[in-house]
Amino acid sequence: MVKTWFTSDTHFGHFNIIKYTNRPFKSLEDMNNEIIKRWNEKVKPEDTIYFLGDFFFKNSKKGNGDIYKFDYYDSKLNGKKIYIKGNHEHSNDVKSHITALILEFGGVEVYCTHRPQDSNNNFKLNLCGHVHEKWKSREDTKFGIKTILINVGVDVWNFYPVSIQEILNEYNKYLFKHVVL
Repeated sequence: MVKTWFTSDTHFGHFNIIKYTNRPFKSLEDMNNEIIKRWNEKVKPEDTIYFLGDFFFKNSKKGNGDIYKFDYYDSKLNGKKIYIKGNHEHSNDVKSHITALILEFGGVEVYCTHRPQDSNNNFKLNLCGHVHEKWKSREDTKFGIKTILINVGVDVWNFYPVSIQEILNEYNKYLFKHVVL
C-alpha cells in the first residue's frame, strides 16, 4: 500500500543546526545518517513524501555546511519527493519553484507551506515547518478565522517523517476538543 508522508527541516549538511535547535546528535555525520535511517525506516520507495522546506544546507564561506550536494542526500532517501521551497533553498541546490501546495485527504483540504506565518486561514488545516522544536500543533486565528497548524518538522516528530494519518489524528484532537456532547 502506497503511503503519503510529510516532513521538513532536515537541514542535511548544516552543522550549526545541532546547537541552534538542541538536536541530540554528536556530529554532523551522526545527524545526517540518523535522519536518513529514520526516513527510510518509514518511507518506502513507492511512497510519496512532501518536503516542506529546508532540506539541505550547502557549504558556506564560514564552513558550517558540508561538502555534499543536494543530489547526494536526495539519492539516499526513499520515496517520490515533492519539494517546497524553504527559507534556506535560495543558497543550496534544491530547485523547487513550489512555495505552497493545496492537497485533499479524506475530504479535508490541506494547505502546505514552509513558514507558519505564510499559512492560509481559508483552509482548516495548514502544514508547515520552519519553527523546529517550538511546537507540534496549535490553533491560529487570522482575520477572525481559525485554522489548525501542524508542524511537520523533524524536530517535533523524533526525526521521522509523519504520515498523513498521524497528521489527521493530530488535527482531529482539535476538532473533538470543540464538540459539545
